[in-house]
Amino acid sequence: MSATRHTFRRAATVTALTAASVLAAAGVAAAHVTVHPESYAKGATDGVLTFRVPNEEDTAATTKVQVYLPTDHPVLGVLVTPHDGWTAKVTTTKLKTPVKTDDGTITEAASEITWTGGKIGAGQFEDFDVAFGQLPEDTDQLTFKTLQTYSDGKVVRWIEEAQSGDDEPENPAPTLKLTAAGDDAAGDTAASSASSASATKASGKAVTAADASDSTARGLGIAGLIVGVLGLAAAAFAVVRTRGAKS
Repeated sequence: MSATRHTFRRAATVTALTAASVLAAAGVAAAHVTVHPESYAKGATDGVLTFRVPNEEDTAATTKVQVYLPTDHPVLGVLVTPHDGWTAKVTTTKLKTPVKTDDGTITEAASEITWTGGKIGAGQFEDFDVAFGQLPEDTDQLTFKTLQTYSDGKVVRWIEEAQSGDDEPENPAPTLKLTAAGDDAAGDTAASSASSASATKASGKAVTAADASDSTARGLGIAGLIVGVLGLAAAAFAVVRTRGAKS
């Protein structure tokens, strides 16, 4: 085997191994318990949060999921969606600081939701939907610490909170970002309007340029036709004149 071929083969092997490592790392990173969507507006009402729970074990199934809701910034009006094979239990806690709403003062809120009775097998995941009446307005994010229990007794604690500037922790807790209401929409609307205006202006310029080009082309065509006709007339006159001179 030539040295060049050997070098190419080694490079291909290293590349394949590197790609496999990257894909494996991506698979592990994507296997965390997460909440969807990733963000909501502060004070949002009548929405749904989905907790996605993947099974990371090859020889055991997930049999219990516990999601802990913050009570210092409570999520109000929690309701769970039924899932085949699963039983949901919502635990409520008395709030240290009652929350005033348009419907009155709220003194209790959900602090934990536990799903049991079902099974998430290897290579599978389950989405658990939770409806809410209102999200808090006085915080920038909500952290939902979660415990995942397997059929072999293993418990994975998704409770670590990422610190600003640090890498993602090994077992991050599902986190929901809360944004200022209307900021993103306003920005998108403004950008869309500016883009639309630019497109309209560019379109107008394109049409004007096309019209001018078309007019110029038509003018040149007509001029060429006139010159051609005049040329033919001159040639015919010359022929007639030549014949007359010979006769």
